[in-house]
Amino acid sequence: MRLLRPTGEDPDDDAALLRAVARGDAQALATLYDRHSGWLHARLTRRCGDPETVREVLQDTFVAVWRSAGTHRGGEAGGWLWVIAARRLVDALRAAERTDRMPAVAPVSPAPSAEDRVLAGLEYGDVGAALDRISPELREVLRATVVDGLTTRETARLLGIPEGTVKSRALRARRELRAALGPAALGGLA
Repeated sequence: MRLLRPTGEDPDDDAALLRAVARGDAQALATLYDRHSGWLHARLTRRCGDPETVREVLQDTFVAVWRSAGTHRGGEAGGWLWVIAARRLVDALRAAERTDRMPAVAPVSPAPSAEDRVLAGLEYGDVGAALDRISPELREVLRATVVDGLTTRETARLLGIPEGTVKSRALRARRELRAALGPAALGGLA
């Protein structure tokens, strides 16, 4: 069972909380944390089996929110928070990998998982560059459905949009990615 953002919450409340955080309101950050940390923790745990790394990434996510709340462009905060958390997790895993590669007494770590390699490619490869060129609402839907493996219904609940909108945005996002990368580059996204 996946933990998603509780239903019935007003996304405008998140936007108001983020505006308050941008003004330095620590209580607004605490409220935002209480509202979103549970499902973020659950999703991060699916990606990383190390509880300490998950806790650090969750903390780093909300530190980043504190510092960059003013950059939120309005709308659904859940997707924006997940993008921050996912990027922090990729950074943490890369840092751990670099530390493991350094000569030390620690044992050699296994190669990164296929999922880690895909996430790194999405972040920094050709697909990542193409994703950066599409609109944020299309990018959020594609990341939720393809990268996170959420169903249309789960994506709709997470982003606070109708299921039909999820489907149409996913279709438009795939078309834009095909145009940017060419049909051969998208294999699994077609």
